[in-house]
Amino acid sequence: MGIAALQLPDLDSPARPLPDELVSDPGIDRILASVRGHLGLDIAFVARWVEGEQRELTHVSSDLDLPMGPGYRNPREEGYCWHILNGRLPELIQDPADYPLTATMEITEFLPVGCHLNTPLRLSDGTVWGSFCALGRKTDRTMTERDLGILKSFAGLAAERIESSLEGDMLRRGARERVVSMLDGHGVSTFLQPIVSLETGQPVGVECLSRFPDLTKRGPDAWFEDAELVGLGEELETTALKVALESIAHIPDGIYATINASPRTVASGAVRRLLETSSAKNLVVEVTEHSDVEDFDLLAREIAALKAHARIAIDDVGTGYAGLRHIVDLQPDILKMDMVLTRGIERDPARKAMTAALVQLGRELGCSIVAEGIETEVEAEAMKALGVDLGQGYLFSRPLPTVAAQQYLLGFTRH
Repeated sequence: MGIAALQLPDLDSPARPLPDELVSDPGIDRILASVRGHLGLDIAFVARWVEGEQRELTHVSSDLDLPMGPGYRNPREEGYCWHILNGRLPELIQDPADYPLTATMEITEFLPVGCHLNTPLRLSDGTVWGSFCALGRKTDRTMTERDLGILKSFAGLAAERIESSLEGDMLRRGARERVVSMLDGHGVSTFLQPIVSLETGQPVGVECLSRFPDLTKRGPDAWFEDAELVGLGEELETTALKVALESIAHIPDGIYATINASPRTVASGAVRRLLETSSAKNLVVEVTEHSDVEDFDLLAREIAALKAHARIAIDDVGTGYAGLRHIVDLQPDILKMDMVLTRGIERDPARKAMTAALVQLGRELGCSIVAEGIETEVEAEAMKALGVDLGQGYLFSRPLPTVAAQQYLLGFTRH
């Protein structure tokens, strides 16, 4: 094989650092140990081609005390792998003495190299990422193409793990770039969805909902999932909260505004610090819960401090996320029933029973009840009959841009 036929990674620019999960991947370590065990060899390693006409060892398996390990780089011409890749040496070498080229290479005597098996590590697009190698310090004339086939099978497993890790790293890099581009707030907007009295049909509040670019392709949940993936969840939430607080100036007097925050962001004190410097009035902090709370006592203290600036709502009541402890210990002002309870409630005795129980609990605790996801008149009537105070959903209005929401609310106010 000539070098012109090779499809190599871009070696003109510095190679990206390997993802941590690839560097410490126990799966590749097990693959290397297994190939050594199957073939009875002393050393097995994975290497990649990098800039400066070098190769870098990424994973090494051996019981020997070697002078090189993961991260070691040397000129690619000094190793067998590059010459094998270019067809100057065979993939199976029983004895280096059989080939004049190996006699000129320092590594032959340095290790020493006795027998050597090597195959390129190719990714699914054909790129030769590096090489997979196993060698012994003694010559071995019993090594055959069958042994080389075993090595190639293990190399295939390693290549799959490497490619999976690289793809995951690319996804994380892309996610980080997208999220970081939002943190100045310029790409984030706030839509407002009215919350209405089921008794009068009048709007009494709005929920502030964050929106991001490419809404038709990637919803808000995907943006926040990206942020969590790259450790920027709290930062993106805080940015969204700042933008939401700016939109509240457009809301008519007498209409409350709900801003959403996860328990972790509330517990961090970020929400309290924002509200301490905000002039917004008639606020509700809606605690959105989709995972276990790590430090409930800390959350409870921050909730207590927030009550000087806002009322408190608990989201997803009735789905299992918002447990009774949250409702009882945090003493919220508003309970928001998840839309799972709303769907088809008019014909479902179980949903009716659950809703009735939550209404009774709300009365005992002095909480308003909001039913989310109301889309039909019959759902609204069923909720009203069960004693639910407020409703939110497409039946009343979709989430609206700030100016459109202001006009919608002023229309009711004037009337």
